[in-house]
Amino acid sequence: MSVDSPRLELLDAQAARRWAVATRSSFAAHRAELDDLNVFPVPDGDTGTNLYITLDSALEAAREPREDWPGSGTAPPGANGTLAGDVATLARATLLAARGNSGVILSQLVRGLSEVIAESGTSVAGGTGGGLDAPTLARAVRRASDRAYSGVTRPVEGTILSVAAAAAGAAELAATTGSDLYGVAHAALAAARVALAATTAQLPVLARAGVVDAGGLGYVLVLEALELVIAGELLTDPGPARADHLSPEALRAAAHVDGDECRQGGARDEPGGPAYEVMYLLSDSDDDAVARLRAGLDALGDSVLVVGGDDLWNVHVHVDDVGAAIQAGIEAGSPHRIAVTHFGDQQRARTVVSTHGPVAVVACAAGEGLARVFRAAGALSVFNGPGRRASAGQLLDAIRSAGSRSVIVLPNEKDTVLAAEAAASAAAEAGLEVHVVRSRSAVQGIAALAVFEPAASSRDNLIAMSGASAATRNGAVMVAAKASLTSAGACRPGDILGTIGGEVIAVGNDLGVVGAEVVARLLDGGGELLTVIGGAGGGAELSAAVARSARERQGDLEVSVIDGGQATYPLLLGVE
Repeated sequence: MSVDSPRLELLDAQAARRWAVATRSSFAAHRAELDDLNVFPVPDGDTGTNLYITLDSALEAAREPREDWPGSGTAPPGANGTLAGDVATLARATLLAARGNSGVILSQLVRGLSEVIAESGTSVAGGTGGGLDAPTLARAVRRASDRAYSGVTRPVEGTILSVAAAAAGAAELAATTGSDLYGVAHAALAAARVALAATTAQLPVLARAGVVDAGGLGYVLVLEALELVIAGELLTDPGPARADHLSPEALRAAAHVDGDECRQGGARDEPGGPAYEVMYLLSDSDDDAVARLRAGLDALGDSVLVVGGDDLWNVHVHVDDVGAAIQAGIEAGSPHRIAVTHFGDQQRARTVVSTHGPVAVVACAAGEGLARVFRAAGALSVFNGPGRRASAGQLLDAIRSAGSRSVIVLPNEKDTVLAAEAAASAAAEAGLEVHVVRSRSAVQGIAALAVFEPAASSRDNLIAMSGASAATRNGAVMVAAKASLTSAGACRPGDILGTIGGEVIAVGNDLGVVGAEVVARLLDGGGELLTVIGGAGGGAELSAAVARSARERQGDLEVSVIDGGQATYPLLLGVE
């Protein structure tokens, strides 16, 4: 579903942020679909995961300056409030976060947009007027395409490059014929969809599989999000209902595949090819050294991308000789964050899982008190609170550092479930068996950890923990930040809201009264254990008062009170 508002005449900083977040949501919703379509340049099934983790990690990293960005000195989006500053920061973050072939190309698309925005002098704060107009948007889409092509040593048609080029041509034509901002975005999207359907006939490997190019579909999702934002629509459900034309069946039908008419287009058409993917960041180099590096890597393997500039480059190549690829980087500058993936191991990891052995748990916590509880139960804790949501990249790092072959992830917040699932998919590339218990609150995570058995198999733990999480009814008490019409009536800023399962069931002006009402509603369905987690703005007295109220209602009720330290929610409540 979507909520309508007036179309934008200019793309300002605020709208650009909505575009980035909407794109991340779309990548998350279609991640598995993109992975399934991924057969070129190698059938490693990770395009959707790489696109999502790249953008998710970049958006989180771009929130604040990073000391490990050589010479960056950039401010986070929103710090200077300008479109040019925000996009420049995101471009840098995307270059650093890029994963895989698709992630590197995405970083180039963002860089191209950033360059044109900077050249246009667009520095007006979001929401105060000014921003990108139709002709400038068309130039930005063209620069994005050009940057993507220039980053690939041997460009291949029938890929994301073809889709980007078609979108750029249509955007330019629309701008020259007087279209407004929406008209340019719509024309780019329409042309990208047509070019996407055509990719099947451009590459024999796509034709044999009966699919379109996965990276090309990713770029269509980028442009879909752009059109939605400019149209004044806020996408609240990025599922198949909104993008049913992007289902594999619909795309295959749209492609009108005719194997005899397929053309090679420079793709590797035979099985085999290099065994390894090598990626690293390169600093302390210059344009001449980078040019030599690009030529050297091209002689060693294929799928060569060397992108960036000034003080930092992102290097990607598929090779058989990993040492030679890294040595080439050493000769060109200072390689770091070196990552090597063996395609054979990656494929086996998708089909072979461990059945026994030590199992670790990674749990998200919104406060230090909760983190202590999770650590005491043997879990590795990752902070996940308002304004600092755990990204897929952070969760992936935690999974890798857990030190176990099998890992179970507890997101403990509904908006973090997709990030956890993306991290789990990426961890499979390294041969790890990772499962996500879809816990949507801290109380569900605590219930899941209570039944965790380190000596049991990951499968047995997953079944037990998922059951415990699902059986825990959860509620919360929070303070309204703005006026709104809820399912329990109208509220004003400062009112106390009680929720169950994310739905508002009570509006009041006293934390204790509303907390007691939430507990009463939770206990209506029965229960033996109440968990009360106190947070900022609540305190021990509030938690104790709610616990007393619950015991008065049900004398045999067991109550566990925890000082969670979480922000936003003075009380988190759960009944088992």
